[in-house]
Amino acid sequence: MGLYTKLPEDLQEVDVIIAGGGLAGCVVAGRLAEADPSLSILIVEQGPNNYAVPEIIHPGLFPRNLHPTSKHTLFWQGNQSEVLANRRPIVPSGGTLGGGSSVNWMVYTRAARSDYDAFDAPGWSADELYPFLKKFEKYQGKGSKDHHGFEGPIGVSSGTFRGKRGEDAFIEAATAVGYTEFEDLQNLDKNHGTERWLRYVAPNGRRSDAAHGYIHPKLRSGDFPNLHVLVEKQVVRVLFDENKKAVGVEYQTNAKFQANPEMQVALQAPKTVRARRLVVCSAGANGTPLILERSGVGNAQILEKAGVKVVEDLPGVGHDYQDHHLTLYAYRTNLTKRETLNGFLDGGLDIQEAIRNNDELLGWNSMDASGKFRPTEAEVEALGPEFKAAWEKDFKDKPDKPLMIIALYLAYFADHSSLPDDSEYVSMANWTAYPYSRGHIHITGPGLLDPIDFDVGYLKDDNDIDLKKHIWAYKLQREMWRRMPIFRGELATSHPKFPEGSKAAVIEKADGPVFDGDKRIEYTAEDEKAIEQKIREIVSTTWHSLGTCKIAPREKMGVVDPTLSVHGVTGLKLADLSVPPHNVGANTGNTAYVVGERAADLFIKELGLGQQARVDSPVDDGQAKVESPVADEQAKEIKIFSLFSVPEHVAFATAVRVILVKAPKPRPDGLSCWQTFVLKVTPPLRLTGLQPP
Repeated sequence: MGLYTKLPEDLQEVDVIIAGGGLAGCVVAGRLAEADPSLSILIVEQGPNNYAVPEIIHPGLFPRNLHPTSKHTLFWQGNQSEVLANRRPIVPSGGTLGGGSSVNWMVYTRAARSDYDAFDAPGWSADELYPFLKKFEKYQGKGSKDHHGFEGPIGVSSGTFRGKRGEDAFIEAATAVGYTEFEDLQNLDKNHGTERWLRYVAPNGRRSDAAHGYIHPKLRSGDFPNLHVLVEKQVVRVLFDENKKAVGVEYQTNAKFQANPEMQVALQAPKTVRARRLVVCSAGANGTPLILERSGVGNAQILEKAGVKVVEDLPGVGHDYQDHHLTLYAYRTNLTKRETLNGFLDGGLDIQEAIRNNDELLGWNSMDASGKFRPTEAEVEALGPEFKAAWEKDFKDKPDKPLMIIALYLAYFADHSSLPDDSEYVSMANWTAYPYSRGHIHITGPGLLDPIDFDVGYLKDDNDIDLKKHIWAYKLQREMWRRMPIFRGELATSHPKFPEGSKAAVIEKADGPVFDGDKRIEYTAEDEKAIEQKIREIVSTTWHSLGTCKIAPREKMGVVDPTLSVHGVTGLKLADLSVPPHNVGANTGNTAYVVGERAADLFIKELGLGQQARVDSPVDDGQAKVESPVADEQAKEIKIFSLFSVPEHVAFATAVRVILVKAPKPRPDGLSCWQTFVLKVTPPLRLTGLQPP
């Protein structure tokens, strides 16, 4: 199996290097390997192998990746900010093979049609990207079949459990305050309503991540001997020749996995590996701009100040950092321990016993219901003239764009020992779909240990539009909660400190829902100030870092062109969430898959791969699958191997001759559609690398 913590001596040069084994990097590597198994590919990943790690494969254990000691998550500390009550925000991101898809919250949501159209780049419109939206997913949910994919490597389902009472309560309360339930909010056009969320979890309850979907099956099959993965190694920089062509990378062992980390880094001699054809940087919206800057590609003034020789002056690198801004509010409920995920957080459920018994709660992420919300005209007016101007410019004529996302999390993601009683507390999440605030991320020196200059930018926009969005959402979700049959009170410490005697005061305990009909909470100007203060104290990340090396002309602070080539150099591509030029009104994991699939398609064509028939791996149904454009209208015979599961003592497979017959309906990806018929079985031929079932 080609997965190493130390690169073999005979593997010092490959065709393609992928610097970063995150979500998009795994997609690119997997698709390139499928297109041409003879192409030598090396993923260099700073984190560990994620294969079969319990807190990764079991969705119910995902909160363990939030802990600062997690070796599977990176924690980026932002600069201190006055507008955030002088806090230094922490932004986590994926720190293991599979990246964010291995540690995120597994929420299945898609961007709006207008989000992709706003990329304003050839090949990146919503219609052009729709085939890639379908390509990666194996969808098992409601909605039109025209909008989803059913044969991809990434499962989308309900998993093994849903918190039905909590889910129903959210949907019913949203309906009561004017928001319709939709069967499927993820068709790129539906908006302004609620839905019952699906997740990146297979029906058997296992997380569906990019590494387990695109990489591990290939490594374990033995059918892709030229696919290599080097883990626990940090890419320091990309190497360029005298013509500014990327020819390899320099890397070091990640000290996080060594004793005396700082000493280990200081003592290490950097190592290099060469790329014959292409270097792809895929280290995420935080990691990729830092690699580029350490390589000499970035704003010349920043590079010179950091002591890095300038290869290409590209001011857009690390510029325009974006995130979705999150606030969480906690509520007391009458739910039971097995209707929340709290048992895995407070010790009420034995994790090892749950794993032994394959407990259905392990296949659940606690997030069953959500909505995309827009204000009424009256609410827009009440938010002030500056807000109204922003609304009319960016939202009013784009009905597919939500102002805020609001979701119910059936868990309490904080210190359970501080709770006032043993009731089940859960969380309501509000986050900005399209923040106006911008930040940046830059190096301050040439080495891995040098501090970074990271301004998250939260709530720094002109006229406090992002803050006003959160104030509006806080009031809305509170109205919903007071109508929910599971409502038993508000956790005071997670809500604003309203003035004495306020009609908006927190209700700490209740016997049930306290509102119905048109009744609304009344807020004064002083109450609004209390809400604002609380938001500044708690607003945080959604893990949705984006946009630091965007697709755009360099004069518009762009870093890559529509083919994902870095401006001013050759042989260097980017493929991750650093490239979207604008934010998307969704959890960004879906967009990362789309970027990975689109990037792979671009690179395959540019490298001239995929011209021959190929067998995709793994083969779920035991049948060989051929995808191939055929040059003429006549049927062609192609000899392939069927990859049937075989008993351990059998090391044979059967070579079958197949004929491809053109079908009348074109495929959505533009290729012709072919039907396969077995014509003749030839004598058994020995195959290497087959694994017993």
